[in-house]
Amino acid sequence: MATAIYARVSTKDQTTDNQVEQLRAVAEKAGWYVFAVYADVVSGSKGRDQRPELDALLKAVTRREIDRVMVWSVDRLGRSLQDLVSTMQEVQAAGADLYLHQQSIDTSTPAGKALFQMCGVFAEFEREMIRDRVKSGLERTKAKGTKLGRRPIAPVIVRKLQQMKQDDPSLSVRRLAKMVKLSPTSVQNILSN
Repeated sequence: MATAIYARVSTKDQTTDNQVEQLRAVAEKAGWYVFAVYADVVSGSKGRDQRPELDALLKAVTRREIDRVMVWSVDRLGRSLQDLVSTMQEVQAAGADLYLHQQSIDTSTPAGKALFQMCGVFAEFEREMIRDRVKSGLERTKAKGTKLGRRPIAPVIVRKLQQMKQDDPSLSVRRLAKMVKLSPTSVQNILSN
């Protein structure tokens, strides 16, 4: 059976080396041939369309080049239940199995399939809890009177920009932005009002 490893980290400061190394050891011990390694550096909340290595892996699975997909942990596949279930269904529809090392789940067994779905539910629950904590923190900050978002641009800068554009209409938005140290979008918004 051809086996592929999928690894993912969230930031460029991190490495997939530990995940791949542990999975290779498991594969060697089990006598599984590792056909390829796919590794993404992207948040687990991103879908397949923003994870090129996951996309390539699933295409290889669909072409039946891979019989088993090994992943270090369920959260490496994603935190959205919808994405996890979709990935699992795609892998299984192609006749391949999924092995999740940290959860000791192997979808070649009925118990493994059930556990995988439960892990997906917990991963989504965790993400929702994080989202709720962030939302609560923002509400608490607002209640204290702190204004959220970008600071408004000082009226003196707005007047200066408008005067500069009036004095020299040939000045581009980018040039004006550099002169007053604002983004071109901010300058465009000011000039269009």
